[in-house]
Amino acid sequence: MLPLLLLLLATAHGLDKLPTLARPTLADTTLGGRTTATTFVLEQPRCVFTKDQGNAVIWLVVAVPTAVPNFNNSVGPGTPERQFQNFPSKALAYMTLNTTILNYPCPKNPGDITVLRVGSETSCAEDENRPTCNGPLPGPGPYQVKFLALNDSEPVAETAWSDPITLRTARSPSSIPAMGSGRSAGMIALTSILSILFAILLAGLVAMLVCGSDGSSGSSTFNKPEAVTVRRYNTHHVYDQPAARL
Repeated sequence: MLPLLLLLLATAHGLDKLPTLARPTLADTTLGGRTTATTFVLEQPRCVFTKDQGNAVIWLVVAVPTAVPNFNNSVGPGTPERQFQNFPSKALAYMTLNTTILNYPCPKNPGDITVLRVGSETSCAEDENRPTCNGPLPGPGPYQVKFLALNDSEPVAETAWSDPITLRTARSPSSIPAMGSGRSAGMIALTSILSILFAILLAGLVAMLVCGSDGSSGSSTFNKPEAVTVRRYNTHHVYDQPAARL
């Protein structure tokens, strides 16, 4: 009798369990800015949810890893336990980016943008009237996410939790190498050769200017012309002869 009762309880528990769908993943590595200091980019859950969840609202759940094992799907979005402005100090998870399966068509249409940037809204980050704000993440994490489908606040389907996602961190000024410390020997040699060539070119240009200046000054010097003596010659055999005496 007891084994039968245990079997019935296990069956009932299995019926209450939500379908677990494929886990979310980060966008392709070729995408620029896949993770930043306050955001990360996920692939949309295309071809994950089915027509059975056609009327459901699909939410993205962002949580710290400690909240994952005992996460309660019955706590609705916008409540203090799921409010972005309380994350992660008073709320270990929040829910955002709600939409329907219509916005995740399968298969995707050519040219469609099929990624979601988590943490892109800055205007509502401190607005408690927007508890489902998709605000900037408060730290490097790590974080885990899943998609949860709710039909009139009742969970009907969910994905598995993603792998932990760690954001980028800003480097301290002391950790940035000084300029030139990372130059290779080849770069130093190339710089030296170019410097020598530039010096030779500059010296040649100066020499051309000097030579050109000397040549132009010599051509512009005029010597004083020598005095020309013009002698006057008188003819000895040609004179006005007196008229012949008759």
